Amino acid sequence: MGPILKNILAIIAGLITGSLVNGAIIQISGSIIPPPNGVDMTTPEGLITGMSLLEPKHFIFPFFAHALGTFVGAYIAARIATRKMLFAMVIGVFFLIGGIWMVAIVPSPVWFAVVDLVGAYLPVAYFAGRMAK
Repeated sequence: MGPILKNILAIIAGLITGSLVNGAIIQISGSIIPPPNGVDMTTPEGLITGMSLLEPKHFIFPFFAHALGTFVGAYIAARIATRKMLFAMVIGVFFLIGGIWMVAIVPSPVWFAVVDLVGAYLPVAYFAGRMAK
């Protein structure tokens, strides 16, 4: 397999696996830490409406989902790609863009937005790239 095809496959595989991990963790989070009564955490509208009722514990799984999804995606991409760290960081940037988009459409507490955007994407992708070498 040529290097260009290998690198394209790395990006696709990293984005798909990372997104699946992220989504799976988000799906199970409500059964582990139930949302407040009446808060629908499955839609952006429900999150916006119920955001004021959420406690810090409700932000543990979203952060974990973002960090672990980014890690898995970056690690998979780095294992496949020809330039491991570069492609791990590319996945980190893709997931960071997704995180910025979510902060823009679903206003969250400032502390969570900062912790999430600063800690769950690029540092985790870097760590995954280092581990894949």
